[in-house]
Formats: sequence, C-alpha cells, structure tokens
Amino acid sequence: MERRSKRLEAGWLQRIAWVALAWLSCGLLIWVPFLYVAIRRGLGSDWGAFAAFALYECVTLPWAVVRGDGQGDPFLGLVVLLTMLMAAGLLLFAVFDRPTPKQQGYGAMPFPPPPHGNPYLR
Repeated sequence: MERRSKRLEAGWLQRIAWVALAWLSCGLLIWVPFLYVAIRRGLGSDWGAFAAFALYECVTLPWAVVRGDGQGDPFLGLVVLLTMLMAAGLLLFAVFDRPTPKQQGYGAMPFPPPPHGNPYLR
C-alpha cells in the first residue's frame, strides 16, 4: 500500500496569524497551531511537535507560579523567549507547505494567438 503524505498549504497571512496567536497570548496558546496541524495532517512528527509544546506549557506554568516571588527568574524568561522564537520560525517556514500554483483554466490559451493569415506566405 502506497503511503502519501498530506499537504497542508497556508499563505503568509495564515502563517502570520498563527504566530500572532502564540505571541499575543504570551506563549500560553503556543500549542494551538501545532494541534491544528496535527489534526489536519495526522503525521507522527506533527503529533510529536504538539506534544512537545503542550509539555512546555505543563512545565513552564507551574515553574512561573513557584518562582513568582521577587525579581523573577531570568532563565525562565530565556526559555520562554527561545521557545516562542522557535515556534515562530517553525510556523513561518517549516510546518506549512507553499500553495501550489494555479493552473490555467480549461480552454485558456497558454500562448498568444497566432497572427492572422497564412504563415507560409510571409
């Protein structure tokens, strides 16, 4: 049985919208675009990316609550920033496929029409 990978095409506006969701939620919803991709495409690598970002949320939220007193934790800030940059890079350049070019419609002429008259008499 032939196994074909599914394509998940997205234009730049959709990619930027997914990145904006992750950044504007301060990383709390960073797992949502990866869940969307995993459900739509269903590849094991997509489910792995979703699991990694869900695990990231399950680790960083309690870490931020426990370390919430005082100045803050610079290591936690670095982890959050690097994770958000990595997710943005994945969503913009790696996860989605480029849209396929549109084919010309049926009956459309791919070349300009030939000039009128007999081409052998010129």
